[in-house]
Amino acid sequence: MRIFIGADHRGFKLKNKIAAMLRRAKYDVVDLGAFTDETPCDYPQLSYKVGTAVARTKDSRGILVCMTGIGHAIAANKVRGVYAALCYNREAAILSRRHNNANVLVLGAKFVPEKNFPGIIKVWLKTQFEGGRHLRRVQQIKEIEKKYSK
Repeated sequence: MRIFIGADHRGFKLKNKIAAMLRRAKYDVVDLGAFTDETPCDYPQLSYKVGTAVARTKDSRGILVCMTGIGHAIAANKVRGVYAALCYNREAAILSRRHNNANVLVLGAKFVPEKNFPGIIKVWLKTQFEGGRHLRRVQQIKEIEKKYSK
């Protein structure tokens, strides 16, 4: 599975640790930036890069990291075909996949202990979409997206 990863300056160090962990686990990781934490950067551009890469690449996922995760989640969800979920724990990560078929995981570096990130990411990558009644709901989201996005 190809995983596109990005972070702003506040998530840069954690992004690099996550990318290394994923590469050790034999995932195909594409780092879309930022490439330094020395200069503040605008997270919406990174959200867009990761979001468009995921939307255009079959069987891929994305991971975004910033201080809270909120801005990345808002920006990434503006990309058609992206279903980004801000997850602060394993249960939210599982449900974001099982019930919502999220294809981008957003992490807030300030609010989750660093030791918890590997578990959140691993469970998010392993969890499959449940379908059933959730499929109907995801289809409704897609209809809203189709109606209101250009």
